[in-house]
Amino acid sequence: MRFMVLVKADKNSEAGVLPDEKLLAEMGKYNEELAKAGILLAAEGLQASSKGARVKFSGDKRIVIDGPFAETKELIAGYWLWQVKSKEEAIEWVKRCPNPFPGTESEIEIRQLFEAEDFGAEFTPELREQEERLRAQMAAKK
Repeated sequence: MRFMVLVKADKNSEAGVLPDEKLLAEMGKYNEELAKAGILLAAEGLQASSKGARVKFSGDKRIVIDGPFAETKELIAGYWLWQVKSKEEAIEWVKRCPNPFPGTESEIEIRQLFEAEDFGAEFTPELREQEERLRAQMAAKK
């Protein structure tokens, strides 16, 4: 099972405040533990929403909305992509994580990714083959 583990933003991350050396070291150690356990597939921090954009779809129209975005608590500051046996295992790993924003309340969200078999018959053999080709192309770029 694959899970995306989302670190929710706070006012400091949205203001562009970078983590200090202590937190970077703690997170580095934590990421090494995830890698040694064989569950870490990806991990990245995200720049503030002021450097981002959203594209709103309305029928055939596309409307670009530049950041920053309101509702900081709904934004994402970073993520991990993990391969684990269960949601419970992902929860146990998150509980071991250093607080992403020391001295304040932080929140990390855990979301399971869809797998090909989740889509049933609508995900035809041709679509599965296309997906496999795309995954192979992405893996070749690493």
